Amino acid sequence: MDSRPARAAFLEQLVAEGVPYMFGNPGTVEQGFLDELRHFPALEYVLTLQESVAVGMADGYARATRRPAVVQLHSGVGLGNGIGMLYQAKRGHAPLVVVTGEAGLRYEAMEAQMAADLVAMAEPVTKWATRVVDPDSTLRVLRRAFKVAGTPPYGPVLVVLPADVLDRPTSEEAVPVTYPDTASAPDPRSLERAAELLADARRPIVIAGDGIHFAGAQEELGRLASVWGAEVWGADWAEANLSVRHPAYAGQLGHMFGESSRRVTGAADAVLLCGTYALPEVFPALYGVFGEGVPVVHIDLDTDAIAKNFPVDLGLVADPKRSLALLADAIGARMSREERTAAEDRLRRGAAERAEARTAAARAARERADAQELPHVAFAEELAARLPDDVVLFDESLTASPDLFGPLPAAEPGRWHQTRGGSLGVGIPGALGAQLAHPDSTVVGFTGDGGSLYTFQALWTAARHDIGAKFVICNNSSYKLLELNIDQYWGAQGIPAHEYPEIFDLSRPAIDFVALSRSLGVPALRVEKPGQVPAAVAEALAHRGPFLIDLVTERRGRGR
Repeated sequence: MDSRPARAAFLEQLVAEGVPYMFGNPGTVEQGFLDELRHFPALEYVLTLQESVAVGMADGYARATRRPAVVQLHSGVGLGNGIGMLYQAKRGHAPLVVVTGEAGLRYEAMEAQMAADLVAMAEPVTKWATRVVDPDSTLRVLRRAFKVAGTPPYGPVLVVLPADVLDRPTSEEAVPVTYPDTASAPDPRSLERAAELLADARRPIVIAGDGIHFAGAQEELGRLASVWGAEVWGADWAEANLSVRHPAYAGQLGHMFGESSRRVTGAADAVLLCGTYALPEVFPALYGVFGEGVPVVHIDLDTDAIAKNFPVDLGLVADPKRSLALLADAIGARMSREERTAAEDRLRRGAAERAEARTAAARAARERADAQELPHVAFAEELAARLPDDVVLFDESLTASPDLFGPLPAAEPGRWHQTRGGSLGVGIPGALGAQLAHPDSTVVGFTGDGGSLYTFQALWTAARHDIGAKFVICNNSSYKLLELNIDQYWGAQGIPAHEYPEIFDLSRPAIDFVALSRSLGVPALRVEKPGQVPAAVAEALAHRGPFLIDLVTERRGRGR
């Protein structure tokens, strides 16, 4: 292999891996390899105006493709700006390869401007963080970074690239990354033990998470639940791990409070965990999550997730797709005809009850919206009627989500993504990343008025690169989630309800999202009344480029 600067070899490695995009915001210490990009037309640099937007776009792209996405951040300050979104990526197991420049090894002792211990900064929010210190290991380290990011459990990694290392020559060859095959099945004896523990249950539940999506195991999860007669509850669930139309889908466990989850988990007489851990609330229950003596089986490729917070009776490090298929057969083989009939009856009764509850919730949402002449329920219904089958939805609407996603159910694998991790602002850039992953699909991203303002400048990137995603700002003029949470806090602490803190209010001054969007190159409309819905939806979907709708979801006065 001929010698060339490591900065060029680095880009050769990305091309060898088939990377189409580098998401980033340029900086001086990265200028060497950024300048080399002119020689690599197959690699498009997607320019963002702030680092959190770059990470958010890469996150959406990686989740949609289930392949590592590349992000370029600028030294200590750029990495600092991206930390929140990297936390989001880590929590959601998004495979990202983040490269960050620094001035050089020769300046290590100088405490120079923008210098920082980048590896130490990134370690809490990455699966692996490292630094290249020799040009002849640049590509070796990059390949390892891709392998680590793209091997279950997926996650972000960081590679620090000192400028003086990249300017030196290397003869290292750029070759594709070798990813290990993780489609492993449980040992037959362990599988039989799992079936023995679970088969006799009368109130079984499955707690599933995004490991199902990343394993492509949605069909197998649905079949196991049907055979076993089990409800499926989501935990750390931000993908379409099971269609909400499936008769076993029961909902998601509490995101905020463990007590809400315990009402479900404590009533089960057998529990199967798969693709998540127990349990990822903000304020989790510390004990008594499962009933006394209740058998718990945990299947995951993430060894850290198994028995992470609570003991289990059997933990299997195995591929969810293969494991669930085999376990469904093993449980079915142990069930008598009467037990199979009982399982079918459980599933049928539960599905009917849940369908009735969904209908009642949709009716109540419509009545609330009609009483205040709010347009958001009509908007969701109109959008659902007009969207093509290949639509991709990215949901960061938070408190508006129950009303909006009744008519827009998360049904198809890879066609619905939801925020997770708690880092506000992923809705717009995440939808942009999903659109790049699915260039021929209609992509609609939902976010809130508060959340959107963390990354609103992503619209400029949409306009510059002509990324035709559609965006919906769910505008309630507040941090509504904080109001709902403080209501629970007051109740738990015995504090009488009173006026919400003024710092939750975003109505003064009112933000003109339409003007702001247009100033960034994206046409926009405001929808305030139901009568405006049909024309607005038609215009947004007909527009060939990006388009934004400012959708009023609440009319507010001060206080309660």
